[in-house]
Amino acid sequence: MSGMTYREAGVDIDEEENAISALKGALNFVREGFGKPLKSEFTGLVDFGEYALSLCTDGVGTKLLIADAVEKWDTIGIDCMAMNVNDTICQGAEPIAFVDYLAVEKPDSKLMVEIGKGLRNGAEMANITIIGGETATLGDIVKGFDLAGTALGFVKKEDIIDGKDVVPGDRIIGLPSSGVHSNGYTLVRKIVERSGYDYGDELEFGVLGEVLLEPTTIYVRDVVRALKKYNIKGMANITGGGLRNINRINNEYGYFIDYPLEPQPIFGFLQKHGEVSDREMYQTFNMGMGFCLIVSEEEAHDAADFLKGKVVGKVVREKGVRLPSKNLEYE
Repeated sequence: MSGMTYREAGVDIDEEENAISALKGALNFVREGFGKPLKSEFTGLVDFGEYALSLCTDGVGTKLLIADAVEKWDTIGIDCMAMNVNDTICQGAEPIAFVDYLAVEKPDSKLMVEIGKGLRNGAEMANITIIGGETATLGDIVKGFDLAGTALGFVKKEDIIDGKDVVPGDRIIGLPSSGVHSNGYTLVRKIVERSGYDYGDELEFGVLGEVLLEPTTIYVRDVVRALKKYNIKGMANITGGGLRNINRINNEYGYFIDYPLEPQPIFGFLQKHGEVSDREMYQTFNMGMGFCLIVSEEEAHDAADFLKGKVVGKVVREKGVRLPSKNLEYE
């Protein structure tokens, strides 16, 4: 058997980036003055006087299909919340409000109650209010259901974190993930099919479906507290693209990960049964590190302890993200 890739499973990250660039190229109207866009990466920022408002939108993806397969929907609302608020905080913005969008094939009260439980728990974890949303019955378009949302945040313009203060010698703090989080599930599902295991199978690290449905960690409260205590220079949410996300902090420099966090056993299962290369694993999944921050060398260890994370590497002059223990480099 040949090793599996995200592309062969149905998602080509490079093709996706090209398509997104094409879409952005068509969006050429820009508001001027109050409400004009500000430069940002992980979330959209707009001028709001003394402040910038942050808008971020995302969904849960094909992790929903595993929730359907095991008929467990009470945590996917946490994933929906996490995918938005974890991006919001990357620019130093604090999320304050959220709206959800649920598209269903047909109305299902039980399903909606379970989704609502997760959204409510995610809102508490993120200290955010769900102020509204939309539910649409789209039987001619949607088979099953889809869940997405949008988060609103705010930050003083003088406090926006855009990576411009990052310099070689700064340290990278990695925060542990809870598992696979909410990306790469097209590949995950194909690997499980190929493995011969079922989602209900008890493995050495737990019931497979339950482990794969472990909700995405929400980092908001810890990061917001850290922003008041340390000079955080850059942050990255490690989602689709894996380690390549770190380049988005400041691509003028490079990032040397010489003490990576240990991936959870589920990643070993996926790599083994999909015969997935190290390169593919680290550019598709978070591999145990769900979020990272850049601080000075002087603050690094204290900040890592405060955040319950670990100093995993440093900023260097040579561009790209390097993981020497696996001989990997991403431009």
